[in-house]
Amino acid sequence: MTMAAAAGTVGEALAAATDAIAAAGSDTPRLDAELLLAAATGASRERFAIEPERPVSGSEGRAFGTMVRRRVAHEPVAYILGRRGFRRIELHTDRRALIPRPETELLVEVALELEPRRVLDVGTGSGAIALAVADELAGAEVVAVDVSAEALALARENAAALGLDGRVELRLGSVAAAAGRFDLVLANLPYVRDSERSALPADVSDHEPGLALFAGPDGLTVIRAVLAGLAAAGPGPECDAVALEVGVGQAEAVAALVRDAGFEAVSTRTDLAGIDRVVVGRRR
Repeated sequence: MTMAAAAGTVGEALAAATDAIAAAGSDTPRLDAELLLAAATGASRERFAIEPERPVSGSEGRAFGTMVRRRVAHEPVAYILGRRGFRRIELHTDRRALIPRPETELLVEVALELEPRRVLDVGTGSGAIALAVADELAGAEVVAVDVSAEALALARENAAALGLDGRVELRLGSVAAAAGRFDLVLANLPYVRDSERSALPADVSDHEPGLALFAGPDGLTVIRAVLAGLAAAGPGPECDAVALEVGVGQAEAVAALVRDAGFEAVSTRTDLAGIDRVVVGRRR
């Protein structure tokens, strides 16, 4: 039986989809189902609780069924919907770049704390960090770079959609592509060990770009390269401070790398799960 044929009411559609998505291994099957049904029907999730007997039309059921099948195949909800909220902005999301995560918002919080005049976002992906900083720090000049031309195209689309294309300069390349002086460098770089590929959820390993995920045997290859570019004698831009997102258990090693790059004052920021998620280095 197809999802369209089985849809019936909102309550029945959600129950069937929740069961299917749960069987596929999602940790949030009910939430996934509600988000997809809201997109298919144009109704809010709150309406589903108020009107569980609301009928689902044939066209809504077909659209919903297509989205549920994609989710059962482990495609992330953000890619299915084509959007993801990040702080005060909403971004278009697709397989050209990683899906913005809540923990990455810590990097924006560092920028708000330090109030830099000129900011560099390395590995911008969808443009989430650069665009959020431009949105919340009206006086900041923001430059963003990425080695992926596809990701940079997505960032440009998001900048234009948000009306921030005049505020963020986007460049193709790594840290060396952004010469000059910056008050703060922000970076959510690849930090997953190559050996951890098989342990990642299928949502991530099968759908999100590997170029933005994997970084050598210890997960620090790209972070080392960027910090080498930021070192006082390095080939990249000069900067007064750097903030790097890191993986679980990597903060101590990255803090040592940040010190070796010439940032004497080093601290860490924890995410909502209590994990040391961001390493901040400042020159004295």
